[in-house]
Amino acid sequence: MPTSAMPERPHLDNFRRQARALQRAARAGDPDALARLARHHAGGPRLSAAQLVVAREHGFASWPRLVRYLGTAAEHGWDTRLGAAPAADPAEEFCRLACLTYSREDGPGRWARARRLLAEHPGLTSRHIWAAAAAARPDDVGRLLAEQPRLVAQRGGPFRWRPLFHLVYSRFDEAVPAERVLAVARLLLDAGADPDDGYLFDALPSPFTLLTGVFGHGELGSRRQPRHPHWRALGRLLLDAGADPNDAQALYNRMFEPDDSHLELLFEYGLGTGDGGPWRARVPELGTPARMLRTQLRWAVEHHQPARVRLLVEHGVDFRSPFEDDGPAWSPGDGRTAVELARLGGDAEIADHLVARGAVPPGPDPVGELVAAAFRGDRSAVDRVRAEHPGVVAEARRSRPGLVVWAAARGSVETVGLLVGLGFDVNAYGRGDAPVEEAWETALHRGAMAGDVELTRRLLALGADPDLRDRRFDATPLDWARHFHQSSTADLLGPVTTPSASGG
Repeated sequence: MPTSAMPERPHLDNFRRQARALQRAARAGDPDALARLARHHAGGPRLSAAQLVVAREHGFASWPRLVRYLGTAAEHGWDTRLGAAPAADPAEEFCRLACLTYSREDGPGRWARARRLLAEHPGLTSRHIWAAAAAARPDDVGRLLAEQPRLVAQRGGPFRWRPLFHLVYSRFDEAVPAERVLAVARLLLDAGADPDDGYLFDALPSPFTLLTGVFGHGELGSRRQPRHPHWRALGRLLLDAGADPNDAQALYNRMFEPDDSHLELLFEYGLGTGDGGPWRARVPELGTPARMLRTQLRWAVEHHQPARVRLLVEHGVDFRSPFEDDGPAWSPGDGRTAVELARLGGDAEIADHLVARGAVPPGPDPVGELVAAAFRGDRSAVDRVRAEHPGVVAEARRSRPGLVVWAAARGSVETVGLLVGLGFDVNAYGRGDAPVEEAWETALHRGAMAGDVELTRRLLALGADPDLRDRRFDATPLDWARHFHQSSTADLLGPVTTPSASGG
């Protein structure tokens, strides 16, 4: 697990300076520096040992692996801030506005401006293959390729993307016919376009590929980062052309919602098998296809996605072994099995399915039993566990202090009330997107964001403080409600939030 974030524009010189600084501090006997060396079993204060520590703290197994990755990032990197800088040339500006950038700039307003710009300058695609691809104009693309075949692999437009990437990431007009989109894709693929083309957005090690753009979605949701209007046909065309189906970023972007159509298509083409394709060869830290799907399984179990769990199990994903390897913060290697996680979340449907398929039922775990009973809203079971294990509530509060936040994120008003009645702090900080202990936000933030009036009222009645700010964005629950356009909870929180506490 990386413990240090990758800088926005990583450069080898920066990491060299970090290593030398660590080496100097260790030679001077600095206890923090010596502890870092010891934590990674790096040996004495040699430069090579300091380099190993710096590499591992950024998620790389060795210094050479970090150096190799920085070379990959230099060749394939892309800075999302380019999406915010207007271009003077109409063709360049059309490309900028028409395409998903996976930045805060994405959304229907940009695409509407792209449509207006194309209507004002209908000829902007005639000499600009990147704009012609983004507009899905096969006549222009075909003519330009005939004149200059090398354009198929040439980077251009304001983002310095190749033409096929512009086609796949374009969202400017849902009404563009599938025939035009597929015709442009075939022209470019037949001319030699790489079906595995992709970029490392902001130097993050998970590549955004053509398939990533086909399937769309992400942290801004399906409205601002939708899938391609003709995603199924376009995705199949790319997969037929040889695109590797093991696309980690596509799986991440689509895991937040229960729709499994992307998985069904990818499984047809071997998702979960093979060596991970060209991108894993470039970035070995991506992990194996099998491990990628194990991460998907954990998310599905913990977020009550029973159909996805069944689909993953049917396709051979290992659901019996405990999660022991390092993973992202929302998929830790904490030694629990999938069925233990399901039971812990009170999800009898998923737990029963896994046991029926051969998972070993979990052994005695009083804290787990208490939490599971609370999430089922089963007060009699809670009372039984407390009677059988007198210290269980105190241990649960110690090991899961942010549990109320997770309950609020699941919209469980009854569970929130039950947990607070057991002594869990209604104002505790936790993480709402995964059941791990990180001090991100309060339960009231989650209720405000979801627009859940009943939950928000209940939290306030239980003593939730509307003036508390989250630990990532320094915003109150009212700020969250406004940011996510939840007028119902904003109206409820406005009168009880101190004016000076909110951002307005």
